[in-house]
Amino acid sequence: MTKAKGTFQVKMVPQPPDDNVGDPAIGRMALDKMFDGDLAGVSKGQMLAAQSDVQGSAGYVAIEKFTGTLGGKEGTLMLQHFGLMQGSDSELRINVIPDSGTGELKGISGSLNIIISGGEHAYEFDYTFEAE
Repeated sequence: MTKAKGTFQVKMVPQPPDDNVGDPAIGRMALDKMFDGDLAGVSKGQMLAAQSDVQGSAGYVAIEKFTGTLGGKEGTLMLQHFGLMQGSDSELRINVIPDSGTGELKGISGSLNIIISGGEHAYEFDYTFEAE
C-alpha cells in the first residue's frame, strides 16, 4: 500500500426533500470538495443522513466522484462513505468503489481516513493498484 496525505476543504449544501423519494426526515446534502497534497483535484457527491431521537446518535452514507491527480497519475475514482455516531463513539469507513478508477487511476483500490483538527480537514489515503 502507498500512503497519500494532504488537506481538503468541503462545502456541504442542504438539498430540499423530494416528496417522491424516501422519507423527508432523511437529510440530503450536496458535497463539493477541493483536495490538496498527494491527492489534488475536486470531488462532487451526495450524502444522506439521519439522526435518531437520542442526542448524538446519527448515521450517514455518501458517494463522491474525485477528478484530478494522485501521486502524479491523472484520472477519476469514486469513494463510498459509511458513518455512524453514538455519543462520543463514531465509526467512519471511506473506500474506493471497486473498478471505479479511470485514466491512470484505473485498477485503484484503497481506503481514505479523514482527520479533523482545529477545524481543518486532512486525509490519509492508503491505496494500491491491481498491477502492483
